[in-house]
Amino acid sequence: MHVRVTLIAAARSSSLLAERFDDDRPLDQAGWHEVQLAAHALVPLGAAELRYCSPSARSRATGDALGFAPLAQPALRDCDMGHWRGYTLADVTARDPASVDAWLSNPRSAPHGGESLLAFISRVGRWLDTRPMDDGSRIVAVAEPGVVRAALVYALKAPPATYWNIDVRPLSTVSLTGQAGRWSLRLDAG
Repeated sequence: MHVRVTLIAAARSSSLLAERFDDDRPLDQAGWHEVQLAAHALVPLGAAELRYCSPSARSRATGDALGFAPLAQPALRDCDMGHWRGYTLADVTARDPASVDAWLSNPRSAPHGGESLLAFISRVGRWLDTRPMDDGSRIVAVAEPGVVRAALVYALKAPPATYWNIDVRPLSTVSLTGQAGRWSLRLDAG
């Protein structure tokens, strides 16, 4: 039995330079505008049997704006960044560059007191592996870009460091097909 899980990256809530760890701000004006522009392509994905989202304000708002009425999934929350929550990467790097280096180079490291990259990828992978597996069923999930990156690393069984090399833009989509522990990346014709 196989299932198709389409992940949609949430619309933006701030400029890239202003992004903060564990940021739970709602969509900004640019984010709302992007959702309106992309809606014609994304709304049909809402025909999926199951519709989920990260519990963040921007993921919920993106799903709602697309008419999905998604169910928030705690397992799809962004990485727990501990005491770095609310700070930008530049803020943390200026205060403690050695901790940032450790975090970026060792997937088991959690100098912020939160969740390690490896634990985050595993959590998202467990969610993916426990989706209902009715043959041919379709699932859509609006999630934080970090969650989409973690799902890709898990599904492709890539080394955790691959996470840092995946660029997930707001409202981009990717589909995974398969079953628990056996996932494939699916690229559809535009």
